[in-house]
Amino acid sequence: MAQETLTVPNISCGHCVSTIETELAEMEGITSVKADAETKTVTVQWDAPASIERIRATLTEINYPAQ
Repeated sequence: MAQETLTVPNISCGHCVSTIETELAEMEGITSVKADAETKTVTVQWDAPASIERIRATLTEINYPAQ
């Protein structure tokens, strides 16, 4: 299992957190997602077939690109 914490500057409220957590949790291989509006971070744990590239691409698609 892999884990990474990404900085996502566009997170500003609970709705943002909910959207990110819902969208990423739907990806095959994602085992845990925790978004935080206060720190503007998203911590994700995953196994294959998910990958950090796919996670970043999904965040960009839903208008929450990671830095």
